[in-house]
Amino acid sequence: MNYVQTLDKNIEKQQHILQQTNRQKKYHMRHNQTQQNQLQYNQSQHDQLQYNQSQYDQLQYNQSQYDQLQHSQIHHDQLQHNQRQHNQTKQPHQQNRQHKHQYLLFFQKYFPLILFSLLGIAIFFCIFCLYQLEPEAFLYAAGLYLTTLLCYLIYCFFREQQGHHRRQQQLSSIDCSWNELDPPTSQESYDLQEMIRSVGRRCNELTTQLQSAKQESLDYYTTWVHQIKTPISVMQMILQSEDTPEHRELSAELFRIEQYVEMVLTYIRLGSDDHDFVFRECNLDALIRQAIRKYAPQFIRRKIRLVYEPAEITVLTDEKWLNFILEQLLSNAIKYTVQGSVTITVTPDKKLSVADTGIGIAPEDLPRIFEKGFTGYNGRADKKSTGLGLYLCRQTADKLGIGMMADSTPGKGSVFTLDLSTRKLEVE
Repeated sequence: MNYVQTLDKNIEKQQHILQQTNRQKKYHMRHNQTQQNQLQYNQSQHDQLQYNQSQYDQLQYNQSQYDQLQHSQIHHDQLQHNQRQHNQTKQPHQQNRQHKHQYLLFFQKYFPLILFSLLGIAIFFCIFCLYQLEPEAFLYAAGLYLTTLLCYLIYCFFREQQGHHRRQQQLSSIDCSWNELDPPTSQESYDLQEMIRSVGRRCNELTTQLQSAKQESLDYYTTWVHQIKTPISVMQMILQSEDTPEHRELSAELFRIEQYVEMVLTYIRLGSDDHDFVFRECNLDALIRQAIRKYAPQFIRRKIRLVYEPAEITVLTDEKWLNFILEQLLSNAIKYTVQGSVTITVTPDKKLSVADTGIGIAPEDLPRIFEKGFTGYNGRADKKSTGLGLYLCRQTADKLGIGMMADSTPGKGSVFTLDLSTRKLEVE
Protein backbone atom coordinates (compact mmCIF):
# COMPACT_ATOMS: atom_id res chain seq x y z
CA MET A 1 0.00 0.00 0.00
CA ASN A 2 2.80 2.38 0.84
CA TYR A 3 4.40 1.49 -2.43
CA VAL A 4 1.29 2.44 -4.34
CA GLN A 5 0.99 5.73 -2.51
CA THR A 6 4.66 6.48 -3.21
CA LEU A 7 4.12 5.66 -6.85
CA ASP A 8 1.06 7.96 -7.04
CA LYS A 9 3.02 10.77 -5.47
CA ASN A 10 5.84 10.27 -7.95
CA ILE A 11 3.35 10.31 -10.79
CA GLU A 12 1.73 13.47 -9.50
CA LYS A 13 5.15 15.01 -9.06
CA GLN A 14 6.11 14.03 -12.61
CA GLN A 15 2.84 15.43 -13.91
CA HIS A 16 3.42 18.66 -12.02
CA ILE A 17 6.93 18.90 -13.43
CA LEU A 18 5.58 18.15 -16.91
CA GLN A 19 2.93 20.84 -16.53
CA GLN A 20 5.55 23.33 -15.40
CA THR A 21 7.72 22.33 -18.35
CA ASN A 22 4.80 22.78 -20.74
CA ARG A 23 4.00 26.15 -19.23
CA GLN A 24 7.64 27.19 -19.62
CA LYS A 25 7.63 25.98 -23.21
CA LYS A 26 4.47 27.92 -23.95
CA TYR A 27 5.93 30.97 -22.29
CA HIS A 28 9.14 30.67 -24.28
CA MET A 29 7.13 30.10 -27.45
CA ARG A 30 5.01 33.17 -26.80
CA HIS A 31 8.15 35.11 -25.92
CA ASN A 32 9.86 33.94 -29.09
CA GLN A 33 6.76 34.75 -31.11
CA THR A 34 6.66 38.20 -29.57
CA GLN A 35 10.31 38.74 -30.36
CA GLN A 36 9.76 37.50 -33.88
CA ASN A 37 6.83 39.84 -34.34
CA GLN A 38 8.92 42.66 -32.92
CA LEU A 39 11.72 41.82 -35.35
CA GLN A 40 9.26 41.76 -38.24
CA TYR A 41 7.82 45.07 -37.13
CA ASN A 42 11.32 46.54 -36.82
CA GLN A 43 12.18 45.18 -40.27
CA SER A 44 9.03 46.71 -41.75
CA GLN A 45 9.85 50.00 -40.06
CA HIS A 46 13.36 49.81 -41.46
CA ASP A 47 12.01 49.08 -44.94
CA GLN A 48 9.56 51.93 -44.58
CA LEU A 49 12.37 54.25 -43.53
CA GLN A 50 14.44 53.14 -46.49
CA TYR A 51 11.48 53.68 -48.81
CA ASN A 52 10.85 57.11 -47.32
CA GLN A 53 14.52 57.94 -47.68
CA SER A 54 14.47 56.87 -51.33
CA GLN A 55 11.31 58.93 -51.89
CA TYR A 56 12.94 61.89 -50.17
CA ASP A 57 16.04 61.49 -52.32
CA GLN A 58 13.83 61.27 -55.41
CA LEU A 59 11.96 64.40 -54.35
CA GLN A 60 15.25 66.21 -53.78
CA TYR A 61 16.45 65.07 -57.19
CA ASN A 62 13.19 66.18 -58.80
CA GLN A 63 13.39 69.51 -56.95
CA SER A 64 16.94 70.05 -58.18
CA GLN A 65 15.90 69.14 -61.71
CA TYR A 66 12.91 71.48 -61.44
CA ASP A 67 15.13 74.30 -60.12
CA GLN A 68 17.59 73.66 -62.91
CA LEU A 69 14.77 73.66 -65.44
CA GLN A 70 13.41 76.91 -64.04
CA HIS A 71 16.89 78.43 -64.12
CA SER A 72 17.30 77.28 -67.71
CA GLN A 73 13.88 78.66 -68.60
CA ILE A 74 14.69 82.01 -66.99
CA HIS A 75 18.03 82.08 -68.77
CA HIS A 76 16.28 81.18 -72.04
CA ASP A 77 13.66 83.89 -71.55
CA GLN A 78 16.38 86.41 -70.72
CA LEU A 79 18.27 85.45 -73.86
CA GLN A 80 15.11 85.78 -75.94
CA HIS A 81 14.41 89.18 -74.38
CA ASN A 82 17.95 90.32 -75.08
CA GLN A 83 17.69 88.99 -78.61
CA ARG A 84 14.45 90.88 -79.20
CA GLN A 85 15.97 94.07 -77.83
CA HIS A 86 19.04 93.52 -79.97
CA ASN A 87 16.86 92.95 -83.04
CA GLN A 88 14.80 96.05 -82.25
CA THR A 89 17.91 98.19 -81.93
CA LYS A 90 19.57 96.48 -84.85
CA GLN A 91 16.65 96.79 -87.27
CA PRO A 92 16.91 100.60 -87.77
CA HIS A 93 20.67 100.28 -88.29
CA GLN A 94 20.10 97.53 -90.83
CA GLN A 95 17.58 99.67 -92.68
CA ASN A 96 19.96 102.61 -92.65
CA ARG A 97 22.77 100.42 -93.95
CA GLN A 98 20.47 99.04 -96.62
CA HIS A 99 19.49 102.52 -97.76
CA LYS A 100 23.13 103.63 -97.79
CA HIS A 101 24.01 100.57 -99.80
CA GLN A 102 21.26 101.36 -102.34
CA TYR A 103 22.48 104.96 -102.67
CA LEU A 104 26.04 103.76 -103.11
CA LEU A 105 25.06 101.27 -105.81
CA PHE A 106 23.04 103.95 -107.61
CA PHE A 107 25.96 106.37 -107.46
CA GLN A 108 28.37 103.70 -108.73
CA LYS A 109 26.05 102.90 -111.63
CA TYR A 110 25.59 106.51 -112.75
CA PHE A 111 29.02 107.82 -111.75
CA PRO A 112 30.41 107.59 -115.34
CA LEU A 113 27.46 109.67 -116.61
CA ILE A 114 27.98 112.30 -113.93
CA LEU A 115 31.73 112.36 -114.57
CA PHE A 116 31.22 112.65 -118.33
CA SER A 117 28.71 115.48 -117.83
CA LEU A 118 31.10 117.40 -115.59
CA LEU A 119 33.90 116.81 -118.08
CA GLY A 120 31.70 118.17 -120.88
CA ILE A 121 30.88 121.26 -118.84
CA ALA A 122 34.61 121.79 -118.18
CA ILE A 123 35.36 121.52 -121.92
CA PHE A 124 32.65 124.04 -122.77
CA PHE A 125 34.01 126.36 -120.08
CA CYS A 126 37.49 126.19 -121.64
CA ILE A 127 36.03 126.94 -125.08
CA PHE A 128 34.10 129.90 -123.73
CA CYS A 129 37.28 131.22 -122.09
CA LEU A 130 39.40 130.80 -125.27
CA TYR A 131 36.90 132.67 -127.40
CA GLN A 132 36.29 135.21 -124.64
CA LEU A 133 32.51 134.74 -124.80
CA GLU A 134 30.07 136.15 -122.31
CA PRO A 135 30.07 134.13 -119.05
CA GLU A 136 26.31 134.58 -118.65
CA ALA A 137 25.68 132.37 -121.66
CA PHE A 138 27.93 129.64 -120.26
CA LEU A 139 26.31 129.80 -116.83
CA TYR A 140 22.82 129.63 -118.35
CA ALA A 141 23.72 126.62 -120.51
CA ALA A 142 25.53 124.86 -117.65
CA GLY A 143 22.65 125.44 -115.23
CA LEU A 144 20.11 124.18 -117.76
CA TYR A 145 22.22 121.11 -118.45
CA LEU A 146 22.76 120.34 -114.76
CA THR A 147 19.04 120.79 -114.03
CA THR A 148 18.17 118.38 -116.82
CA LEU A 149 20.80 115.91 -115.56
CA LEU A 150 19.45 116.14 -111.99
CA CYS A 151 15.87 115.49 -113.14
CA TYR A 152 17.06 112.52 -115.16
CA LEU A 153 18.95 111.08 -112.17
CA ILE A 154 15.90 111.53 -109.92
CA TYR A 155 13.75 109.75 -112.50
CA CYS A 156 16.29 106.91 -112.74
CA PHE A 157 16.47 106.64 -108.95
CA PHE A 158 12.71 106.20 -108.51
CA ARG A 159 12.61 103.77 -111.40
CA GLU A 160 15.38 101.74 -109.73
CA GLN A 161 13.42 101.74 -106.46
CA GLN A 162 10.26 100.50 -108.16
CA GLY A 163 12.23 97.79 -109.90
CA HIS A 164 13.85 96.83 -106.59
CA HIS A 165 10.47 96.44 -104.83
CA ARG A 166 9.10 94.46 -107.78
CA ARG A 167 12.08 92.11 -107.71
CA GLN A 168 11.70 91.67 -103.95
CA GLN A 169 8.13 90.50 -104.51
CA GLN A 170 9.28 88.13 -107.24
CA LEU A 171 11.96 86.81 -104.93
CA SER A 172 9.34 85.58 -102.45
CA SER A 173 7.90 83.35 -105.19
CA ILE A 174 11.07 82.69 -107.16
CA ASP A 175 10.21 78.96 -107.47
CA CYS A 176 7.38 79.70 -109.90
CA SER A 177 8.24 83.18 -111.25
CA TRP A 178 11.88 82.74 -112.25
CA ASN A 179 10.78 82.37 -115.87
CA GLU A 180 8.50 85.45 -115.77
CA LEU A 181 11.03 88.25 -115.26
CA ASP A 182 10.70 91.81 -116.55
CA PRO A 183 12.01 92.51 -120.06
CA PRO A 184 15.75 93.30 -119.97
CA THR A 185 16.76 96.92 -120.32
CA SER A 186 20.44 96.31 -121.03
CA GLN A 187 22.81 93.60 -122.12
CA GLU A 188 23.87 93.11 -118.52
CA SER A 189 20.30 92.51 -117.31
CA TYR A 190 19.71 90.19 -120.26
CA ASP A 191 22.76 88.10 -119.34
CA LEU A 192 21.68 87.99 -115.68
CA GLN A 193 18.18 86.84 -116.64
CA GLU A 194 19.64 84.11 -118.85
CA MET A 195 21.77 82.94 -115.93
CA ILE A 196 18.67 82.89 -113.66
CA ARG A 197 16.70 80.89 -116.25
CA SER A 198 19.56 78.42 -116.61
CA VAL A 199 19.75 77.95 -112.84
CA GLY A 200 15.95 77.61 -112.68
CA ARG A 201 15.89 74.92 -115.36
CA ARG A 202 18.67 73.06 -113.56
CA CYS A 203 16.76 73.28 -110.28
CA ASN A 204 13.66 71.88 -111.98
CA GLU A 205 15.67 68.97 -113.35
CA LEU A 206 17.16 68.21 -109.92
CA THR A 207 13.72 68.49 -108.28
CA THR A 208 12.28 66.05 -110.79
CA GLN A 209 15.14 63.62 -110.19
CA LEU A 210 14.72 63.93 -106.42
CA GLN A 211 10.98 63.30 -106.62
CA SER A 212 11.58 60.31 -108.87
CA ALA A 213 14.16 58.85 -106.47
CA LYS A 214 11.82 59.49 -103.52
CA GLN A 215 8.96 57.74 -105.29
CA GLU A 216 11.19 54.78 -106.14
CA SER A 217 12.26 54.55 -102.49
CA LEU A 218 8.62 54.72 -101.38
CA ASP A 219 7.63 51.98 -103.82
CA TYR A 220 10.54 49.80 -102.70
CA TYR A 221 9.82 50.06 -98.98
CA THR A 222 6.09 49.64 -99.54
CA THR A 223 6.75 46.44 -101.48
CA TRP A 224 9.21 45.28 -98.82
CA VAL A 225 6.69 45.82 -96.04
CA HIS A 226 4.00 43.87 -97.85
CA GLN A 227 6.42 41.06 -98.70
CA ILE A 228 7.78 40.76 -95.15
CA LYS A 229 4.24 40.30 -93.85
CA THR A 230 4.04 36.88 -95.54
CA PRO A 231 6.86 35.18 -93.53
CA ILE A 232 5.59 36.91 -90.40
CA SER A 233 2.13 35.39 -90.91
CA VAL A 234 3.68 31.97 -91.55
CA MET A 235 5.74 32.19 -88.36
CA GLN A 236 2.63 33.20 -86.41
CA MET A 237 0.77 30.13 -87.68
CA ILE A 238 3.69 27.87 -86.75
CA LEU A 239 3.94 29.33 -83.24
CA GLN A 240 0.17 29.05 -82.69
CA SER A 241 0.24 25.33 -83.49
CA GLU A 242 1.64 24.55 -80.02
CA ASP A 243 1.08 26.44 -76.77
CA THR A 244 4.37 26.44 -74.86
CA PRO A 245 6.17 29.13 -72.86
CA GLU A 246 8.85 29.35 -75.54
CA HIS A 247 6.27 29.78 -78.28
CA ARG A 248 4.47 32.46 -76.29
CA GLU A 249 7.72 34.42 -75.86
CA LEU A 250 8.52 34.06 -79.55
CA SER A 251 4.99 35.18 -80.45
CA ALA A 252 5.44 38.30 -78.33
CA GLU A 253 8.73 39.15 -80.05
CA LEU A 254 7.17 38.46 -83.45
CA PHE A 255 4.34 40.81 -82.53
CA ARG A 256 6.92 43.54 -81.83
CA ILE A 257 8.53 42.89 -85.24
CA GLU A 258 5.14 43.30 -86.87
CA GLN A 259 4.66 46.58 -84.98
CA TYR A 260 7.99 47.94 -86.24
CA VAL A 261 7.12 46.91 -89.81
CA GLU A 262 3.83 48.81 -89.57
CA MET A 263 5.71 51.79 -88.13
CA VAL A 264 8.05 51.81 -91.15
CA LEU A 265 5.10 51.85 -93.54
CA THR A 266 3.40 54.62 -91.55
CA TYR A 267 6.60 56.68 -91.49
CA ILE A 268 6.92 56.42 -95.27
CA ARG A 269 3.27 57.27 -95.90
CA LEU A 270 3.33 60.32 -93.65
CA GLY A 271 6.47 61.59 -95.38
CA SER A 272 4.98 61.29 -98.87
CA ASP A 273 2.92 63.93 -100.64
CA ASP A 274 -0.04 61.58 -101.12
CA HIS A 275 -2.14 60.64 -98.09
CA ASP A 276 -4.96 58.13 -98.13
CA PHE A 277 -7.14 60.00 -95.63
CA VAL A 278 -10.82 59.08 -95.72
CA PHE A 279 -12.89 61.09 -93.23
CA ARG A 280 -16.22 59.68 -92.13
CA GLU A 281 -18.35 59.24 -89.02
CA CYS A 282 -16.82 56.41 -86.91
CA ASN A 283 -17.96 54.64 -83.77
CA LEU A 284 -15.24 55.39 -81.22
CA ASP A 285 -16.11 52.36 -79.08
CA ALA A 286 -15.56 50.01 -82.04
CA LEU A 287 -12.16 51.58 -82.75
CA ILE A 288 -11.06 51.21 -79.12
CA ARG A 289 -12.22 47.59 -78.95
CA GLN A 290 -10.34 46.80 -82.15
CA ALA A 291 -7.09 48.12 -80.65
CA ILE A 292 -7.75 46.28 -77.36
CA ARG A 293 -8.30 42.96 -79.14
CA LYS A 294 -5.00 43.36 -80.96
CA TYR A 295 -3.06 43.94 -77.71
CA ALA A 296 -5.05 41.54 -75.51
CA PRO A 297 -2.31 38.83 -75.60
CA GLN A 298 0.23 41.41 -74.45
CA PHE A 299 -1.98 42.44 -71.52
CA ILE A 300 -2.34 38.80 -70.52
CA ARG A 301 1.36 38.04 -70.93
CA ARG A 302 2.44 41.06 -68.85
CA LYS A 303 -0.41 40.51 -66.31
CA ILE A 304 -1.60 44.09 -66.69
CA ARG A 305 -5.20 44.93 -65.87
CA LEU A 306 -7.21 46.85 -68.47
CA VAL A 307 -9.96 49.24 -67.37
CA TYR A 308 -12.38 50.49 -70.00
CA GLU A 309 -15.99 51.60 -69.84
CA PRO A 310 -17.73 51.57 -73.24
CA ALA A 311 -18.97 54.91 -74.53
CA GLU A 312 -21.26 55.22 -77.53
CA ILE A 313 -19.70 58.29 -79.13
CA THR A 314 -19.34 59.05 -82.82
CA VAL A 315 -16.40 61.07 -84.15
CA LEU A 316 -15.52 62.41 -87.59
CA THR A 317 -12.06 61.10 -88.42
CA ASP A 318 -10.06 58.63 -90.47
CA GLU A 319 -10.58 55.19 -88.95
CA LYS A 320 -7.26 53.67 -89.98
CA TRP A 321 -5.04 56.54 -88.85
CA LEU A 322 -6.85 57.08 -85.55
CA ASN A 323 -6.51 53.36 -84.89
CA PHE A 324 -2.77 53.70 -85.48
CA ILE A 325 -2.56 56.41 -82.79
CA LEU A 326 -4.52 54.27 -80.30
CA GLU A 327 -2.32 51.24 -80.96
CA GLN A 328 0.86 53.25 -80.41
CA LEU A 329 -0.44 54.65 -77.12
CA LEU A 330 -1.43 51.17 -75.91
CA SER A 331 1.93 49.78 -77.02
CA ASN A 332 3.82 52.41 -75.00
CA ALA A 333 1.54 51.88 -71.98
CA ILE A 334 2.26 48.14 -72.00
CA LYS A 335 5.97 48.59 -72.65
CA TYR A 336 6.59 50.93 -69.71
CA THR A 337 4.16 49.39 -67.20
CA VAL A 338 5.74 46.64 -65.09
CA GLN A 339 2.65 46.03 -62.97
CA GLY A 340 -0.64 47.77 -62.41
CA SER A 341 -3.25 48.78 -64.94
CA VAL A 342 -4.00 50.68 -68.12
CA THR A 343 -7.16 52.80 -68.12
CA ILE A 344 -8.99 54.04 -71.21
CA THR A 345 -11.60 56.74 -70.63
CA VAL A 346 -13.84 58.70 -72.97
CA THR A 347 -15.58 61.89 -71.82
CA PRO A 348 -18.82 63.27 -73.27
CA ASP A 349 -16.89 66.15 -74.86
CA LYS A 350 -15.00 63.60 -77.00
CA LYS A 351 -11.71 63.51 -75.11
CA LEU A 352 -10.05 60.10 -75.10
CA SER A 353 -7.40 59.36 -72.45
CA VAL A 354 -5.00 56.43 -72.11
CA ALA A 355 -3.53 56.31 -68.58
CA ASP A 356 -1.04 53.81 -67.18
CA THR A 357 0.67 53.13 -63.87
CA GLY A 358 4.12 52.74 -65.38
CA ILE A 359 7.46 54.36 -64.74
CA GLY A 360 6.33 57.77 -66.00
CA ILE A 361 8.26 60.46 -67.83
CA ALA A 362 10.84 62.81 -66.35
CA PRO A 363 9.63 66.45 -66.16
CA GLU A 364 12.59 67.69 -68.20
CA ASP A 365 11.78 65.16 -70.95
CA LEU A 366 8.04 65.82 -71.14
CA PRO A 367 8.19 68.90 -73.45
CA ARG A 368 10.28 66.96 -76.00
CA ILE A 369 8.61 63.54 -76.16
CA PHE A 370 6.94 64.35 -79.50
CA GLU A 371 10.20 65.29 -81.19
CA LYS A 372 11.60 63.02 -83.87
CA GLY A 373 14.15 60.53 -82.49
CA PHE A 374 13.91 61.79 -78.89
CA THR A 375 14.00 58.88 -76.42
CA GLY A 376 14.52 60.63 -73.08
CA TYR A 377 15.91 59.18 -69.88
CA ASN A 378 13.57 56.16 -69.82
CA GLY A 379 14.18 55.39 -73.47
CA ARG A 380 17.95 55.42 -72.99
CA ALA A 381 17.59 53.20 -69.92
CA ASP A 382 15.35 50.76 -71.81
CA LYS A 383 17.65 50.79 -74.87
CA LYS A 384 14.74 49.61 -77.04
CA SER A 385 13.04 52.89 -77.75
CA THR A 386 13.23 54.27 -81.29
CA GLY A 387 11.90 57.75 -80.56
CA LEU A 388 9.51 57.50 -83.51
CA GLY A 389 6.24 56.22 -81.98
CA LEU A 390 5.05 59.42 -80.32
CA TYR A 391 6.52 61.52 -83.15
CA LEU A 392 4.39 59.63 -85.68
CA CYS A 393 1.38 59.94 -83.36
CA ARG A 394 1.77 63.72 -83.20
CA GLN A 395 2.27 63.99 -86.97
CA THR A 396 -0.81 61.87 -87.61
CA ALA A 397 -2.86 63.77 -85.04
CA ASP A 398 -1.90 67.10 -86.62
CA LYS A 399 -2.98 65.88 -90.05
CA LEU A 400 -6.28 64.60 -88.62
CA GLY A 401 -6.92 67.83 -86.73
CA ILE A 402 -6.72 66.09 -83.33
CA GLY A 403 -5.25 67.76 -80.27
CA MET A 404 -2.75 65.58 -78.42
CA MET A 405 -1.54 66.25 -74.86
CA ALA A 406 0.60 64.37 -72.35
CA ASP A 407 0.94 64.50 -68.58
CA SER A 408 3.13 62.32 -66.40
CA THR A 409 4.46 61.83 -62.89
CA PRO A 410 7.70 59.81 -62.49
CA GLY A 411 7.02 56.56 -60.69
CA LYS A 412 3.22 56.89 -60.93
CA GLY A 413 2.41 56.76 -64.62
CA SER A 414 1.49 58.80 -67.68
CA VAL A 415 -1.72 60.08 -69.27
CA PHE A 416 -2.09 60.78 -72.99
CA THR A 417 -5.21 62.65 -74.09
CA LEU A 418 -6.68 62.96 -77.58
CA ASP A 419 -9.03 65.88 -78.11
CA LEU A 420 -11.28 64.66 -80.90
CA SER A 421 -13.43 67.78 -80.87
CA THR A 422 -10.68 70.37 -81.40
CA ARG A 423 -11.65 71.06 -84.97
CA LYS A 424 -15.14 70.63 -86.33
CA LEU A 425 -15.11 69.04 -89.76
CA GLU A 426 -18.09 68.53 -92.03
CA VAL A 427 -18.70 65.53 -94.24
CA GLU A 428 -19.18 66.50 -97.86
